Amino acid sequence: MEQITFQIDEEAARAFKTLSLNDRRKLETLISIRLIEADKSKNSLKKVMSEISRKAQKRGLTSDMLESMLNEG
Repeated sequence: MEQITFQIDEEAARAFKTLSLNDRRKLETLISIRLIEADKSKNSLKKVMSEISRKAQKRGLTSDMLESMLNEG
């Protein structure tokens, strides 16, 4: 594993910091997988992220639900 640093919204940072170590690892793994998929698909990251958002909304995920899940721990 390699550590990288990137800028995120303050609210997202607070949500991440409240996660348990186990949930942080899960989220880090999910981000890693999505970045690899974006690279392999040769689609722009924006297009990949839009597709993720569209699928999540189609499944009924709202901003409030996502925040609640991130705050569980």
